[in-house]
Amino acid sequence: MDKIEDQAYVRLQKHLDRHPVGFPAVKSGAEIRVLKHIFTPREAEIATCLHYKPEPLETVFERAKQLIGSAEELAAVLDGIEKKGGLETRIRDGRKYYCNAPLVVGMYEFQASRLTPEFVRDFDEYVSDMKFGIEFLSTELPQMRTIPIGKSITPQNHVGTFDQVLSLLEKSEGPFAIVECICRKKREMSGKPCKVTERKETCLALGHMAASAAVTASGREITREEAIEIIEQNQKEGLVLQTSNTGCADFICSCCGCCCGMLSIHRSLPKPVDFWASNFYAAVDAALCDGCGVCAGRCQVGAVRADAKKQPAVVNLDRCIGCGLCVPTCPKQAISLQKKPEEIRPPETREDLLDIIMANKKGKSGKLKLAGKLAVDAIRAGRERNGKKRDR
Repeated sequence: MDKIEDQAYVRLQKHLDRHPVGFPAVKSGAEIRVLKHIFTPREAEIATCLHYKPEPLETVFERAKQLIGSAEELAAVLDGIEKKGGLETRIRDGRKYYCNAPLVVGMYEFQASRLTPEFVRDFDEYVSDMKFGIEFLSTELPQMRTIPIGKSITPQNHVGTFDQVLSLLEKSEGPFAIVECICRKKREMSGKPCKVTERKETCLALGHMAASAAVTASGREITREEAIEIIEQNQKEGLVLQTSNTGCADFICSCCGCCCGMLSIHRSLPKPVDFWASNFYAAVDAALCDGCGVCAGRCQVGAVRADAKKQPAVVNLDRCIGCGLCVPTCPKQAISLQKKPEEIRPPETREDLLDIIMANKKGKSGKLKLAGKLAVDAIRAGRERNGKKRDR
């Protein structure tokens, strides 16, 4: 880290770490290597002049004018960074606004068309570090939430429009883009193809995210009707619907347990529902269930257990994310989605979400408490597993 050019990346890392979803330094230096895949040293310096909130070019230039000759030159540099997925933009009243992007959800997803084995190696090393994990989990609200598939919803559920995938698509003003799932693509590069679907284009970007997907060549524009058809196919194949944790959706990911980075985090946690946004959970009617195990096979997060024939399946409520995949395929109609006692309404926009996260950003003591909670939860989960093994 003694090279002069590396100091530009260190400054950008520190800058991003002060944002709502932080970007902590780790001992391996993997965070610097990740930034080098996206930014040149000059671009890294200029990116430190951006904010997490979108701002017009003139505002950014006031901060960057010691680094660059003109606003026009700055626009060219920022547009170049955008093409590489290093920042986000918005168009408002015909003007372009620029802002930093978090690593996840943000810069990482925009690398779908630029994915290399070297980036995958450095990214995986970084996000597997405990410091990144604590930062990612410590946000006041998760960046994503799980919504139920359409066939799992009944009139008794009283589902808000923000929990209905078709309502989210109808509400969006567009544009719409279909995006190759970067998690699935990353796994396939390592010789581990998806076990749930052979299709690569399964995730949707909406609004400004769709526009960014077009700029970064990570997606292609489609119609609203095509988006609805793709979502319907995703649900049939057994993919979990995860959208931005906002009333106006920026994206709708369709995820599998074998590839998805978010669901991998879920599997690694002793009590993942504490870090998940979902308004539903699955419940088994023991009088109807014959223990066939179809629901357990359908579950992408290992929340359902069917250990023995003719014994009712059991749902682990510490792990169930209320996706509803288990509901429509149950031959006895013995499993259903139940609404949680308190409905959680998401903030309306991504900016609202980031403002909430920023206002409640945890310091060192808060992160230490979170690490302690994870350790205690892991001990309790281990005791429960051992107890169940002894009971068999």
